[in-house]
Amino acid sequence: MTAAIIAPPRKESPLLFEGLTWREFKAVEQLLDRPGYRLSFLDGVLEIKLMPGEPHETVKERIGALLELYLLMAGFDFTPTGSMTLESETGKVKREADKSYKLAPGRRLPDLAIEVVFSSGGINQLEAYKRLKIKEVWFWEDGLLEVYYLRGEGNTLYYEKVSSSEEVKGIDLDLLLRCINMVNHVDAVKTFQQALQK
Repeated sequence: MTAAIIAPPRKESPLLFEGLTWREFKAVEQLLDRPGYRLSFLDGVLEIKLMPGEPHETVKERIGALLELYLLMAGFDFTPTGSMTLESETGKVKREADKSYKLAPGRRLPDLAIEVVFSSGGINQLEAYKRLKIKEVWFWEDGLLEVYYLRGEGNTLYYEKVSSSEEVKGIDLDLLLRCINMVNHVDAVKTFQQALQK
């Protein structure tokens, strides 16, 4: 069985509108509250993206299926929180991850946010997640997976690129990535499950 990378479509750039106050952003958000658009906000910049197509959704759901299989088998008491809205008026930020997870009971915010990138440009996603204090962020882009972990305290928070997950202890990211990039979903899940059972 040969793994093949899912062919990405041409990257689209989001629409960006600068110089908005939080109040103006919330007004625009209400006007555009309809299917087909995803809005993000950071430091007065409104980002509008059209909802992604099938390649994006396939990768997103594949990551979710594999990760949830691992979390179950590893004994995590987790809650999938999907693309829940994360926002802070004082931080001047609003963001919705493609996938997010609380990895233990009683959490107010997700511990992990996952982004599947099929676009170019836009707001600084790591800066947005830093202001929201999301501990770990994964980016899948062009067949690669990058993991960032939040370090520091108070006003000195920053993300460090790491080679293994600190929130999802023990997960083999190389195996995960190989399975994410397989063409057939069922083959990907079976391959991952068989490797976990060894």
